[in-house]
Amino acid sequence: MQGTAAEPNKAEAAEPVAAGKMNGPSAITYELTREDAQTKAKLLTRSYGANSVQYAIIDHGSIVVSGQFGKNDEKGQRPLTKDTMYGIGSISKIFTTVAVMQLVDQGKIDLDTPVIQYIPEFTMKDERYKQITPRMLLNHSSGLKGTSGRNADLFEDNDTYAHDSLLKQLAGQTLKADPGAYSVYCNDGFTLAEILVERVSGMNFTTYIHRYITKPLGMAHTATPLDSPNPDEMAGLYYPTYTGQLPNETVNIIGAGGIYSTAEDLVRFSQTFMGEAEEVLSGKSVVAMAKEEYKTPLWPDDADNTFDYGLGWDSVRLYPFGEYGIKALTKGGATTLYHASLVVLPEQDMAAAVIMSSGYSGDDQLMANQILLQALKEKGVTAEFKPEKSYGVPVAADMPKSVQQYSGIYGSYTGTIKVDITEGGDMSVTSELLPGSPAQTYEYSADGTFRSLDGNMVISFVTRENGRTYIWSRSYTSRPGLGQTASSMYSAEKLQPQELPKEIRDAWSKRDGKKYYLLDAKYTSTLYLMLPPIPLNMSKQLPGYMLDKRITGPNTAVSELQISEMNGRDLQDLTFFTEEGVEYLNMGGRIFVSEDAVKPMNITKKSVVTIPSSGYAQWFTISDQDGGKTIKVNMPSKASFAVYDSQGTCTYFSVVGGKDQIELPAGGTIVFAGDVGAKFEIK
Repeated sequence: MQGTAAEPNKAEAAEPVAAGKMNGPSAITYELTREDAQTKAKLLTRSYGANSVQYAIIDHGSIVVSGQFGKNDEKGQRPLTKDTMYGIGSISKIFTTVAVMQLVDQGKIDLDTPVIQYIPEFTMKDERYKQITPRMLLNHSSGLKGTSGRNADLFEDNDTYAHDSLLKQLAGQTLKADPGAYSVYCNDGFTLAEILVERVSGMNFTTYIHRYITKPLGMAHTATPLDSPNPDEMAGLYYPTYTGQLPNETVNIIGAGGIYSTAEDLVRFSQTFMGEAEEVLSGKSVVAMAKEEYKTPLWPDDADNTFDYGLGWDSVRLYPFGEYGIKALTKGGATTLYHASLVVLPEQDMAAAVIMSSGYSGDDQLMANQILLQALKEKGVTAEFKPEKSYGVPVAADMPKSVQQYSGIYGSYTGTIKVDITEGGDMSVTSELLPGSPAQTYEYSADGTFRSLDGNMVISFVTRENGRTYIWSRSYTSRPGLGQTASSMYSAEKLQPQELPKEIRDAWSKRDGKKYYLLDAKYTSTLYLMLPPIPLNMSKQLPGYMLDKRITGPNTAVSELQISEMNGRDLQDLTFFTEEGVEYLNMGGRIFVSEDAVKPMNITKKSVVTIPSSGYAQWFTISDQDGGKTIKVNMPSKASFAVYDSQGTCTYFSVVGGKDQIELPAGGTIVFAGDVGAKFEIK
C-alpha cells in the first residue's frame, strides 16, 4: 500500500535499463546516474508515498537512463516496465501548445488574433472576452476564472461532457481580469485551446496529436482516454484511505490534463524543443514557446522560482539550473492519482521525465532535476553540485511603525489567513481553514523583510499599480534525498472587511458552519471516493466574507482576487437557489445541497431509492441504531453508490469494487448516483 517501506516484491521492477552514450572521444556509461535514479525512485516509494515511479533521461537523441520501481497491480501479475503508461496530467498542455504552434507555423493561426475569429460561437457574459487571443490561452493570461471541470475526472469512463460543454459553461461566466493583464494558472484556457486546434484543423484533438506529434516522434506508448487504452497497460492506482487497487483514472479535459504516456515517450517528445524535430515544430516556434511570457505588471521581481511561464511551460528558467548557467524548461502535471514532470535543457540537448502513481506533487520534479544534474556532472559539463541556498536568518533591526499597517486578513483561492505584526517586529501567520494548526512565525530583518528563523523563507508586502496589497513570499524548500526547490510568488491578497445589512447577514448566518453535499457528479466520478462534504464557514476574521469570497447579497458571494501565478487560480463564486422548498448551492458550476436536506436512511427489510428527474445524487445519513447493519444493493449498470464513515472518509465505492454485503458505519452517510430513473433496491 501507499507509503509503506516494504521490500521489493515480484510486482516491483528489476534494475533500470543499462545504456551508454558516446560523448566525444570517451564513452559515458551513466552508471552513477542510473544508480542515483534508482535510489531516488526507491526513496519515493518507501518514504514519500509513491506507489510506483518511472523515469528516463535522453541525451542528444539517445535514451541513456531508463528505469522504474514500485508496486503495480495488487496481485503482482503485471510488473512495471518502461512501457507502463501513466497519466501525465498538465504536461498535456505542452502537447496542446505544440499543436497550436504547428498551426501557427502553417499560417492557420495567429497568436495575437482574437479567439472568436476561429471559434465564432465562443461567447461570455463579459464583453472583454472578445480580446482573448491564443497567446493568452497558452501563457495563462486570458482572464478566465479557472477550471470548468464538471465530470472531467472519472474512473474508466471517457465521457466527453467536460470538453463538449465548455463553451456553454463559459457563456455563463465573467472574467476575473482584463485579458493579458497577468498570468495565473488556468485549465479552461487549454481546453479552449484544444477546441481551437479542432476547429482550425478539422479533426478531433486525439487524432490530431497522434498524426502530427506522437507518430512522427515514435511515441508508441502515448494515448488519450478516447483511445480507450488497455487498463492492463496502465500503472496501478491506489488511494491512502481506501483498501485495494483502483480502476484507471480518466481526465476528460484532454488538452489540459488528460494524456497518458511513459517517461521514455516524454523524453522523445522533448526532442521537439532541442531543434531535433523540425518536422514537428519549427525552430522559430520552439524559441517562441521558451520566451519569458510571465513578465506582466502583476508579477514579482525575478527570484529563484519554479513558475515563470512561457507558452505552455510552467517555467522557462527553472531553479536550480540557473546556478550552473544552464537554461531549463519545465512542465509538471498532477491529476488526482498521478504526478509527472518533464525537465528540458535545450542548450544541452538533454531532458528527464519522472512519473509517479500517488505520492506528492513536486517530488517528481525534484527527482528529474537531480538526476539531470548527476548526468551533467558525470559528463563533465559541471564540476560539482552547488550547495543548497538560504535567504539567511533575520538581522535584528528596529521596525518602522508604519509596517504594522500590513496586519490584516489576506485571501487566496485556498482561503484566508491572518497576519499579525507587533511593534517589536514579530509576525505571525495563521490559517482560518486550519484554526488548530500552529502559527508560522517570522522576524523583521534589517533589509525590511520578515524572515523565518531558519532563513528559508522571506516575506515582503507589496502594493501594486492596481492598488492591491500582496504578501510576496520567497522560499527554499529542501526534501531529504531529493534536493531543493525554490518558490517566489504573491501568496495572498489583502482583503477589506465590509458591513452587511441585517437581512443579508441573517440569510448567511443560517448557512454558517453547515456541510454541503455534491449532487451533480456522474456516477463514475472520482469525487465520490475523494471529496468529503464541503463546510461553508463565515469568516470570523473578516466580516462580510465567506472565506475569500465577498458576500454581495442574500444568496450570492463572489471571489474577486487578482493574484498572479498560482494562488489566484480556480476562483468560484457562490449562488444559492431554491427548488421545491429545498435550497441548493451552485459553486463554480457544481451543485450542492445543505446537510439540512440530507435525511436518515430508512433501513428496512427492503427499500428503493430512485434518481429523480433532476439527475441529482441522493444522500442519506446513517443513524447510530443502523450502524453495524449490513445491506445488499441491486442497481442498474449505469449507477453507483458509496458509503462514508462519520469523518467523511469513503469506506466503500461500488465503482471501485463490488461486494455482496456492505456494513454501514454509525454516524456516516451513503450516496446513490446514476442516470435519471435509476432504481436501487436495498435489502
